[in-house]
Amino acid sequence: MPSTTGTNVILYIQLAGYCIAALLSLLITIPMSMHQENFKGHCLLFSTGEWRETDGQFIVDWASQAYCNYTIFVGVVMLVISATQIYRLSKFLCKGRDSSFLTAFIDVITSLFMSGMTLTAALFITLGFNTWCGEMTRRFESCADATENDIAKADAIDPQGFYMQLFAAQFGVWLSWTTWMGLLVFSVVKLCKYHQQENIRVSMAKERKRLIKEDLITEVPRPGRDNPAQETSIKVGGNRVGTNDVDFLE
Repeated sequence: MPSTTGTNVILYIQLAGYCIAALLSLLITIPMSMHQENFKGHCLLFSTGEWRETDGQFIVDWASQAYCNYTIFVGVVMLVISATQIYRLSKFLCKGRDSSFLTAFIDVITSLFMSGMTLTAALFITLGFNTWCGEMTRRFESCADATENDIAKADAIDPQGFYMQLFAAQFGVWLSWTTWMGLLVFSVVKLCKYHQQENIRVSMAKERKRLIKEDLITEVPRPGRDNPAQETSIKVGGNRVGTNDVDFLE
């Protein structure tokens, strides 16, 4: 696990980003939960209908609750992941250390996953809310004016506050997507930094081995005449043999 040198800017930025993501998750979850409670479990996202001319009531063709449930689910997952990361990064800062290469890679995958989830939730809220407001503006000048009227007595819904609730959720989910994209960028930067450091360590280890081998080769003694005085002179006894032959003949 790499140790932090001085002020680890990336670690502080990540910690701040997770704190912002945790707050934004509440800005998504709370308004959407209040909306579903006021609408008796119905979800206005992508809901359409017809205005009845006799009493001015809106006969709603409710869309699937999965759109609202998904956005609430994204908010809860954001809160859990952000709280976990805040605790983990805070421990690193207290100990003066940073995450490992493996956990940095997991951070990249998590940020990428959450960026996709928040983008999907943002599109659900934006497009679904525009569809509902398009139906409201067929009778009212603005979508916010529908909150002051009992538009669907048959469904016993409470329309008061739905505009601010969906507006807050829409604001929160787009800011959340921006935050997670920023966390993804800094996670990738940290991963690339670790990869570069690992390549440098591997290169230094290879260079060290090469130098050690060269030193060993230069230290090995070469075969040669260490002492020139130690010369063995092998003389063929040609003269002695000749002398012996003369003696023998005599």
